[in-house]
Amino acid sequence: MSERGLRRILVGTVVSDKMDKTVVVRVDRMYQDPTYKKYVRRYSKFMAHDEDNGCVVGDKVRIIEHRPVSKSKRWKVQAKLTGAAAQ
Repeated sequence: MSERGLRRILVGTVVSDKMDKTVVVRVDRMYQDPTYKKYVRRYSKFMAHDEDNGCVVGDKVRIIEHRPVSKSKRWKVQAKLTGAAAQ
């Protein structure tokens, strides 16, 4: 275990980069409905700190739990996994 303890790591897609040093990341998950046994897709949106403004909409990124940076930011972009498709 590291000095900071266990921190959650999630992988998602950047859906907004309009703010300064902040991106909104959508993390998708699938679970099986207990009654009907069908798989249901759900998502959560997280605001993450992007220090160098390097992420654009469509990038796949890894975010990690972090100390509170602002009222709504508790995550930090750890790495950009894949870039957005060329437009």
